[in-house]
Amino acid sequence: MNGQTDRIDRAPFYHDGMRELQDRFDGRRVADGLEKHRLHFEFWEQDRKLIEEARFFFIATSYRDNVDCSMRSGDPGFVRITGPDTLEYPEYDGNNMYRTLGNIYRNPNIGLLFVRLDGKTFRTRIRGKATIHDSAEVLSQHHGAKVVVRVKCEIFPNCPRYVPDLMGDSASILGNPFVPRPGYEPPPPEWKSRDYLKDVLSKYDPHRNREA
Repeated sequence: MNGQTDRIDRAPFYHDGMRELQDRFDGRRVADGLEKHRLHFEFWEQDRKLIEEARFFFIATSYRDNVDCSMRSGDPGFVRITGPDTLEYPEYDGNNMYRTLGNIYRNPNIGLLFVRLDGKTFRTRIRGKATIHDSAEVLSQHHGAKVVVRVKCEIFPNCPRYVPDLMGDSASILGNPFVPRPGYEPPPPEWKSRDYLKDVLSKYDPHRNREA
């Protein structure tokens, strides 16, 4: 519908503003390690499971000064993985503002976040190029869709360190152990002990001295 090609033009993972802050806070080595070992261009099994079972996800779009963040939801399986680095989801009947679709129509660069609010499952973050499709063939694959959005993806998983556990009874949910609180020192997350990161943590990192 919007004439974008299937090929994704991969911009650098970090722009100069990100690099400036990485250098200011001595984080470039960690950032480079995460890009090298965690950024990927085909879905991992953990990505597939999270996406295919998702009941919702968050989507960020922009066009010039118009920035928007929204949520899309549906029954498990409403987001379909259709290729090694491609997914698609239906746009259902909405409020007719077309803030998300309108931004995509002008600017295909989007961000997606898949998260399960159980305090333990990895998040899957996606930087993608979106295209809008409304052919009868594509629409027939998504019941109730007005249009279908297809996304070519760059995938980056995050640990669940700050993800709250909202899956159980609210009265019995324990506080997230990684959230700083007065008189409490949070434990280091697992990823800081990885071989490719533990020796390059920022000098400002509170867990630097604990790493082997």
